[in-house]
Amino acid sequence: MDNDQRQSTDSNLLVELTAEVVSAYVGNNPVAATDLPSLISQVHSALGRTSESGEAAAAEKPTPAVNPKRSVTRDYIICLEDGKKFKSLKRHLMSHYGMTPEEYREKWGLAPDYPMVAPSYAEQRSRLAREMGLGRKPGTKVRKKS
Repeated sequence: MDNDQRQSTDSNLLVELTAEVVSAYVGNNPVAATDLPSLISQVHSALGRTSESGEAAAAEKPTPAVNPKRSVTRDYIICLEDGKKFKSLKRHLMSHYGMTPEEYREKWGLAPDYPMVAPSYAEQRSRLAREMGLGRKPGTKVRKKS
């Protein structure tokens, strides 16, 4: 698709979106007939600005705080957003950035199996769970190492 066709398609989409927004607004709010051209113009220009800023934002690829290949060590994981070290990254991502682990992996182009917990911490938690007898059927005895 060449540039002229893309602009024509974008323009048609912008007109359709403008019509939908104005239609929904007029359907739920009293608007004088003399105010309609102004409303249409305002909505059209607002949507146009939104699509332009969206294209600019899509063109800018984020730069990670550290190299993703060096972000996982035995004792901690380094957040690519801010460069801080954590044993578990999931809570930090949600509380500071409002991101799920899946969104984080997608944003930075990480593999689906990219860890959210430091390997040594995962081993420690796994060992503790086994010692407590978690994951066993009821009635089985917990064997302790001598």
